[in-house]
Amino acid sequence: MRGLKVVPSHLYYVFFLFMWIIQSTTVVDVSGSHQGIPLSVVKLWASAFGGEMKSIAAKYSGSQLLQKKYKEFERSVRVVEIDGIKLVKKLADNMEEMFRKKAEAMKRLVEAAEEAHLQHEEDPNLQYEYFNAVLINELDQEGNNVELGGEFILQPNEHFNNLSVNLSLSVVQVPTNMYNKDSAIVNGVYWSEALNKVFVDNFERDPSLIWQYFGSAKGFFRQYPGIKWTPDEHGVIAFDCRNRKWYIQAATSPKDVVILLDVSGSMKGLRLTIAKQTVSSILDTLGDDDFFNIIAYNEELHYVETCLNTTLVQADITNKDHFREHLDKLQARGIGMLDVALTEAFELLSDFNQTGRGSTCSQAIMLVTDGAVDTYDAVFAKYNWPDRKVRIFPYLIGRESAFADNLKWMACANKGYFTQISTLADVQENVMEYLHVLSRPKVIDQEHDVVWTEAYIDNTVSNTTLLDLILTTLTHAKNRGILLGVVGTDVPVSELLKTLPKYKLGIHGYAFAITNNGYVLTHPDLRPLYEEGKKRKKPNYSSVDLSEVEWEDKEDVLRNAMVNRKTGTFSMEVTKAVDKGKRVLLLHNDYYYTDIKGTPFSLGVALSRGHGKYFFRGSVTVEEGLHDLEHPDVALADEWTYCNTDEYLEHHDLSQIEAIKHYFVRAEPHLKCDKELIHEVLFDAVVTAPIEAYWTSLVLNKSENSDKGVEIAYLGTRTGLSRINLFVVPDQLSNQDFLTAEDKEGVFNADHFPLWYKRAAEQVPGTFVYSLPFNAGSENKSVVLASTAIQLLDERKSPIAAAVGIQMKLDFFQRKFWTASRQDINCYLIDNNGFILVAEDPSLTAMFFGEVEGAVMSKLLSMSSFKRVTLYDYQAICRTYAERSDSHILLTISIYLFFYLSICLPPVCLSVCQSIYLLIMSHSVILAEKLFPTMLVPCDIEYPAFISERTIKETTGNIDCEDCTKSFVIQQIPSSNLFMVVVDNKCSCVNFKPVTMDPIEIMYILFKEEGGTRLKLQKDRRRPDTCHPFHPEENSMECGRALDLTPSLMAVFFALLTALFPR
Repeated sequence: MRGLKVVPSHLYYVFFLFMWIIQSTTVVDVSGSHQGIPLSVVKLWASAFGGEMKSIAAKYSGSQLLQKKYKEFERSVRVVEIDGIKLVKKLADNMEEMFRKKAEAMKRLVEAAEEAHLQHEEDPNLQYEYFNAVLINELDQEGNNVELGGEFILQPNEHFNNLSVNLSLSVVQVPTNMYNKDSAIVNGVYWSEALNKVFVDNFERDPSLIWQYFGSAKGFFRQYPGIKWTPDEHGVIAFDCRNRKWYIQAATSPKDVVILLDVSGSMKGLRLTIAKQTVSSILDTLGDDDFFNIIAYNEELHYVETCLNTTLVQADITNKDHFREHLDKLQARGIGMLDVALTEAFELLSDFNQTGRGSTCSQAIMLVTDGAVDTYDAVFAKYNWPDRKVRIFPYLIGRESAFADNLKWMACANKGYFTQISTLADVQENVMEYLHVLSRPKVIDQEHDVVWTEAYIDNTVSNTTLLDLILTTLTHAKNRGILLGVVGTDVPVSELLKTLPKYKLGIHGYAFAITNNGYVLTHPDLRPLYEEGKKRKKPNYSSVDLSEVEWEDKEDVLRNAMVNRKTGTFSMEVTKAVDKGKRVLLLHNDYYYTDIKGTPFSLGVALSRGHGKYFFRGSVTVEEGLHDLEHPDVALADEWTYCNTDEYLEHHDLSQIEAIKHYFVRAEPHLKCDKELIHEVLFDAVVTAPIEAYWTSLVLNKSENSDKGVEIAYLGTRTGLSRINLFVVPDQLSNQDFLTAEDKEGVFNADHFPLWYKRAAEQVPGTFVYSLPFNAGSENKSVVLASTAIQLLDERKSPIAAAVGIQMKLDFFQRKFWTASRQDINCYLIDNNGFILVAEDPSLTAMFFGEVEGAVMSKLLSMSSFKRVTLYDYQAICRTYAERSDSHILLTISIYLFFYLSICLPPVCLSVCQSIYLLIMSHSVILAEKLFPTMLVPCDIEYPAFISERTIKETTGNIDCEDCTKSFVIQQIPSSNLFMVVVDNKCSCVNFKPVTMDPIEIMYILFKEEGGTRLKLQKDRRRPDTCHPFHPEENSMECGRALDLTPSLMAVFFALLTALFPR
C-alpha cells in the first residue's frame, strides 16, 4: 500500500472540467442559438469543491469531534421547554427589585435634603468656600488655588468609565449666567453639604449606583462622585439642571399647553425674533407626557400647522421640530385680536380635554406678546372662573412696560405667572419661571413621586455615551410649600441587561423594555448613535417607538398591550436584518410580556420557534468543571453576568472565571452567582475540553496547513463559553479584529449571540456557512469564515449546544475553487444572500451578484430560486442638502434634459444618451454639494435583502435579451450555503438593469385635505399614575416680579363675583 499515491480531490474536478472544455466547442454561437451549459459537469465541479471545503472546515474546526462529545453526554442531559410567561415575570421581578433599591437611595437623599434645609437659617451675608466643579485644582498666576477651587483629589475609577473622580466628596456646578457667590447660591450649597454623607452611604449600600445628584431650584447642581467639569472652546458650560428633562418631569405634572404668539405689526424686527425664541424655549420644556399646539394671531388666527387646527399633539421631538420649522416662516403684520385668540385657546383645551387623549392633568395658555390693551376678564369669566383650571402665563416681549399691568393681572387672576423678556439672553431664565408655578400643587401635597425618564445619552459632564435612565424625586421645604429641587441618579441600561439570562433566551431570543409612551428603553435593534467611532447622538434616539423596531406588527397589537401594562403572549413571523443590514434571517417569534411594578415600564421577551424554545441541563462534577474552565484558551462572554462582582468592593477585581472559582471553592456568602448558568458553564467546559488537545495536535503536525491558509479555529457554546486556537502567529492574521471587542457582531454580547453562531444555527445540521465579513476591507485583510452548529439531539427542535468554525485566507479559499479562463463563460461562487465570494475578476469579491449580473439575478428572482425581502429602517440617518429646494432644481434640470434627449434621439443612441445623463447627473450632484452644504438628518428608509430558497438545489435558465439568448446554470455546493453560478458572457443583455440593494427614503407628505394624518395620528400611550394640577392652598398672588398688583385686585374680585352670581 506504500506505493499508492492519493490524488487530491480538487484535481478530479479540474480533470472533469478540462474534459468538458475539450468536448464543448461553444456555449452560445454568434447567431444566438445555444446548446446550454452542461448541468452534469457543473454538478460534478460543485460536488468536488463542496466535498473538499467541508473536509477542510470539519478537520480544522473539530466539528465532528465536538458533535461526538456532546452525543456521549446525551443521556445525562435533560431538555427543558422554556415557559415564556414564567420567564418574563421572573425577569420583571428582578428588574423591579433593582429599581426599588435605586428608589430607596433617592428617598434617603430627599429626607436628608429636607431635614438639612429645615435646620438651616438663611443668612444673606454667609461666606462659604465650596468645591466648584469648574474651578477645582485650578491655580492662579502665583501658583495658588483659585477662589472656590482648592485641592480636590481625583483618581481614575473603572466603575465610572475610568474617569477621575472623588468617592468621598461631591462638587457643585453653577450655570455660567449666575454668580458663583450669590447669597441664595451660597446658602443652598451650605445646607446641601449634608448630602455628601448620604451620597457615600448610598454608594456603599449599592455599589452598582453611578452618578447621584441634587438639582437645586436656585440653579446650582451638586454631583457625586466629585469630578472636574471642563468648559467648551468658548469657555462656557451651558448646563442648567433646571432646564433638563429629568428636572422638569420630576417638578411638574403632565400638561396640555396652547401657545399664543402675537404676530401683529408691532412685533416686527427684534421683538418677533425674541418671541420665536421664547416659543422655542417653551417647547424645550415640554416632554413626551405633554401635549401642545401653537396659534399665531393678529386680526386673524393662524395655526402654525394648518392641518392641526382642532387638536393638540404629543410633545415628542418629531412634532416639536416640525412646529419649529413652521414657526420660522411667520411674519408680523396687522393688529392683534387677543380676545379672539384667548377664546380659541380655551375652547381648544376644553374640547381636547373631553376626548381623553391628552394629559388630562394640568392645562396652560402661554401668551407671548408685546402688550394687551385690556384685561379680557369677560373671556376668563366665561371659560376659566371660578375654578381657574387653566393657568395663564404671559411673556411680555420688549422693554416697554405700558401694558405690563394688564398682562400681570391676567397671570394673577388665573394662577399663572408674568415675566418680561427684553433680550434674547433673558429668554431661558424667564421661561423657566412657569415650571416653579406648576410644581406648587405637588409641593403643597408633599408628594415625592418617583419619576423615570426614557433612556438617554448624556455626555455633558463625562463625555461618555452610556445609555442611561434617570430616576428622580422632587424635594421641598418642610411645612413651607417651597420647591427645593430634584434629586436623581443615573441607571445604566447595561444594568438592566445584566439581569437577563441570555442563555435561556436562546440564540435569536432577546428581551426588551418600553416606556408608558411606547418608546424603546432597551432593544437589540435600538441604535442611538451614528457615525460609529464618533459617538454622535441621533436627534430622536430617545423616542424610537416599539413599532419602529418590531415593524412587522402592523396593527401594533404587541405595542399596545405592553403600553397598557398587560400580561400576555403574541406571535408573528419576522425578518431580522443582520451583518450591517446586508443579510436577513427569517424567523417565527413568540413574544411574552408583562409590566414592571413600581415603574412606567413594560418588559417583553422574544423567543424564536424551534431550537429557540428549548434549553438543556447537563451534569458534571464541580472539580471536573473548574479544572477545564481554567484552561488558557477558555473565555466567557464579557457582558454576561455569571457572578455579580459589582455589588461588593472586594469582588470588583475578579474576572468571571475567578468569581466562579471563588463561589465554589471559598463559598463566599456575599458573592451572588447564577447557579444554573455557572453549572452549565462547567458542563460545557468539560465537554469541549478535548478539542483543545485536538487543535494542538494539528498545530504540531508541520505537514498540516503548510500554506497557512487556515488561520483560526473557534467555538462558542450556548452558555457564552468560547475557545480559540491560532494556527499562525498573531501578527500573521489577515483579520486581527475577528473575535475581539472591535468585532461587535462576532462576539457574545449582552443582547445577542455572535453572527456566525446565529447564521450557523439556521442552516441544515452538518452544513457549513461560508461568508465574507463585511468589515474586511483591504486585500491583505480579506478572509472567509466557515462555521457550523452542533445539535444536542437528532431533531429540529433540539437545542443548539454550540457552534464551531474556522477563519481562512480568502486567496486560499479562492485557490480551492478552480475557475476557467474562457472567453464564453463567467464563473461565480455566491452565498445564500447573493454575495460573491469568488469571481475571475477579484474586484467583484464581496459585491452583490445582482449588481454584476442583473439579468441572471432577475431571472433567479422570477424563478423563485432567490427571494427578495423588503426591510425597513426607521432609525436611519440620511444626508440631505441644507438648501434642499435649490439643489433639487439642479437635479431636476438634469432629469428633464435626459428625458428630452431620450425622446429626440433615435433608439440606437440610447446608450450614448444614458452616458450623457449619468455624466450630467454626477456633475450636478458635485455642483450641488459645492454650492449647498449637506447635513445628516433622521429619515426612514426601505431596502431589499435577498435569500435563497432552501428547496433549490440546481437550476438552469435562459434569458431572452434584445438580440440574443443568455443561458446560465446555478448549482448548490453540497453541505454549504454556497452556489456555483456559470453564466455565458457572449450575450450582454444590456436591456436588463442591475439588481441593487440601494435603500429608498420613505417620504411622508402632509396633505391639508387629509388632516395631517402623520402628525395627528397619536399611538396608544398610558398616562403617568399621578397628577397634581392645582391645589386650593396655592398662593396665587406670587404671580410675577414686575408692577404693583393692587389696582387690579378689585377687578379680579369683581370679575369673580360676576362669574359666581350672574344676572
